[in-house]
Amino acid sequence: MSDNYSLIIKNGSCYINGRLEKTDIALSGNKIKKVGKIELNSSKVFDASDKLVLPGIIDTQVHFREPGSTDREDLESGSRAAVLGGITSVFEMPNTNPPTSNLIEFDKKLNLAKDRMHCNYAFYFGATPENINQLSKLKGLKGCCGVKLFAGSSTGKLLVSEEKDIEKVISNSDRVVSIHSEDEEILNLRKKFIREGDVQSHPEWRNHECAMSSTRRVVKIAERYNKQIHVLHVTTKEEVDFLAMHKKNVTFEITPQHLTLYAPDCYDKLGSFAQMNPPIRKKEHYDRLWTAVKNSVVDVLGSDHAPHSKEDKKKKYPASPAGMPGVQTILPIMLNHINDKKISLEQLIKLMCENPCKIFGIQNKGYIKEGFDADLTIVDMNKEQIIKNEMMASKCGWTPFHDMTIKGFPIATIINGKTVMSNGKVIIEGFGQPLEF
Repeated sequence: MSDNYSLIIKNGSCYINGRLEKTDIALSGNKIKKVGKIELNSSKVFDASDKLVLPGIIDTQVHFREPGSTDREDLESGSRAAVLGGITSVFEMPNTNPPTSNLIEFDKKLNLAKDRMHCNYAFYFGATPENINQLSKLKGLKGCCGVKLFAGSSTGKLLVSEEKDIEKVISNSDRVVSIHSEDEEILNLRKKFIREGDVQSHPEWRNHECAMSSTRRVVKIAERYNKQIHVLHVTTKEEVDFLAMHKKNVTFEITPQHLTLYAPDCYDKLGSFAQMNPPIRKKEHYDRLWTAVKNSVVDVLGSDHAPHSKEDKKKKYPASPAGMPGVQTILPIMLNHINDKKISLEQLIKLMCENPCKIFGIQNKGYIKEGFDADLTIVDMNKEQIIKNEMMASKCGWTPFHDMTIKGFPIATIINGKTVMSNGKVIIEGFGQPLEF
């Protein structure tokens, strides 16, 4: 009896049940049909000899700027960069123009994504002081990964800074609330630390207490109402120590930028191109973040892909905008860290596959299992590559990791059972689908 497989991945070292196993994977349509030795042939065979076959990598924090700022990025270009970087699914942010903060705009974004996004996708619903009542009705909203709360100001107009409003958002939401955690009052009080033309003052202005004060507040509220929150791009040693003791209602996320760059070196080298919110901080914070990764205190790793044009980034600080691209480089950067023995493959899979699915409730992804969706990332751990601005598919055309030599690179991205990227080229376009929760 012959099985009708649409694609067979043979001879790879497959990440199954927490370890690498030399085996084959057969796909049928958009599902994993069989895991094990497969003698049957298919019209399509992918030879993964000497390669690692991983569950599809998920980036839980990207800004693709559509609608409103499509000169910097759009859903098509951002998702193209994603699949070139081995990413199979993304969570996209709501601080667009207009913001994705009501059901009409949310539906518009879903329509904009249809047949244009190359990876799978889900969108955040942006919290405002005015849409509290809608936040309790998002449970079954197709393609919605949760609620995004800006407790401190950043790019865009979404800001919920008053404690009473923050409390209303968290207490009323029936989905995980993901939080940009900076204290707006402290941000305003500390503007005196901004030195025009000196980006080194950025982390002085947005200091550790600015982050810590906000994180204390949102954790207190989450615990009071027994609600689940997710703190995004944590950057300080103080927050890491605090969050390690408050895991019942709270998960948190860090970025590869904060695991690869530190002050003052990054500002000396990159200037305002290293500017982001919350900032890249001194090495003592970098070191503590790495300790948290190694001890499995961190829950998720997301790129915070936030592209701006070179022209805007070159403006004199603080006129230069905060944010840097990262969706195409997050996996290569982390594979290089694996080769440098800073993190294990098992830890990376938890941070970018398993934990996002557990925390946010993504269905049928995150693992290589029969019956699960056929989203796979194939990587060559021995491939060396110099990252160049010219390689970036993002409209912004640059990366903070320009000229960095890395070892470990994605060579194929399989989404919904089809090879969407192979050897640095997108070969099937617009194949992404909304994630199910």
